[in-house]
Formats: sequence, structure tokens, C-alpha cells
Amino acid sequence: MARNSFFKFKQFTVQQDKCAMKVCTDACVFGGWADIESAEHILDIGTGTGLLSLMAAQRNINAKICAVELDADAFSQAKENIEYSPFANRIEIFHTAIQDFLSSGKFDCIISNPPFFQSDLRSPDAKINQAHHSDSLTFQDLLNAVNRLLTQTGRFNILLPVEEGIFFQELAEKSGLILIRKLTLFHQNGKKPFRSLMVFGRGEYADNRLVSDDLFIYDDDGKTYQSKFAELMKDFYLIF
Repeated sequence: MARNSFFKFKQFTVQQDKCAMKVCTDACVFGGWADIESAEHILDIGTGTGLLSLMAAQRNINAKICAVELDADAFSQAKENIEYSPFANRIEIFHTAIQDFLSSGKFDCIISNPPFFQSDLRSPDAKINQAHHSDSLTFQDLLNAVNRLLTQTGRFNILLPVEEGIFFQELAEKSGLILIRKLTLFHQNGKKPFRSLMVFGRGEYADNRLVSDDLFIYDDDGKTYQSKFAELMKDFYLIF
């Protein structure tokens, strides 16, 4: 996906020139796939450009959404993207770390595309490090926030690289969250999977029968979008 200064969707536009984390295909898939459609109150942890909040607002016309972002520039850009969208009256954005975020109520859905690299080489750009590396939000910090803010029957959605996803699942289960739905994302058949999209529920309320699926972005030619991918993104991408 091209890294332009903005990305135009069918119902909204995401400006991204101030954000280290740009609009990317895996985040768009996550926004179209996440279990948000029956939720009334959604929390977006680390909203970045505001992409996931905007996609959630489009998919669920009744939900109220709180978006939390630590980085000042990303917060400013997400706020602008939300204000210029058709969903501004249903999304509220907060400039704070999730560790410090206070809410009068809990959320029946939480979504997060968090900083995920545990040990990869650092970039010279501090903002890129904060966006990609887990120093400012460790997996345990994230799980603590989820357990504090998720309702008993709520669902927690997260996007991670495959290896980090395995590690995160182990930590989540130790904290009482059970994996109930999973999508493994591939560029195309024959390539290694590169992202895990996961939905967790609290152990005592989660159905232990895991629903798992694979999604390929491209057909075998590496150029034509796979039909399942096109179906998932048709309400968002201008090309479909």
C-alpha cells in the first residue's frame, strides 16, 4: 500500500503525514474483520491516525467510540481525521497513555493495533520506535488495561505479527482471556503468514471452540486481489 500523505476511503479520508504509523493493508483488514458489530461502547487503544475508530464507526452505526493516543502529533492528526469524518459525533479522542486512561464505564469491545516488536532493531526516529516497539506499552500493560476496562462479556480484538501473537496469547490466557476467533493473514499462497488477528473473551464467558480462518490478500499471481479480501474491504476501498 502506498505511503501517501493521505488515504481516501469510500466514506472518510485519513490524513497521515504527522503519524509514524501509516495506513497499511493489515490494519485495514483488521478494521474490517474485528468483532465490533454488536458493541455499544468501543475503546480503541493506540488509535494512531484514527483509522480503526473510523472503520468501527462506519461498520457499527450505533456504537459510541473512545480513542486513546499517547503521541501528541498522532493525537492531533487523529482528532482532525475524526472531526472531518461523518462520524465525529460518535467518536471521542483522548490524549493520554492507556495506563492513565480513566472511564466512568466499561467497554463491551476493545480494539488495538499496538506497538508490538519486542526485540527488533531500533529506528533512528523516536516516533517510529514508539509506534512500533513495546517500550511505551508492554503486552502486560495492555492486558492490565483490557482487564480493567472490558466488561465481563466483552470482546478484545488485537492485531499482531505471528510470532508476537503466539507470545501474547500465552500472556492473555494467564490473565484469564481466552482466544475465541483468529484470522491468519498472508500476502499470497506459498508465502509465510505475517499477521495474526485475534479476538479474546473472558474465560468464564468465552466459548472455548476456537473459530480460525486464513486470508490471502492476493491470488497466486501476486497482483490480483483475492475474492475474500475484496469482499471484506468492498465497503472501504475505492477500487472495489
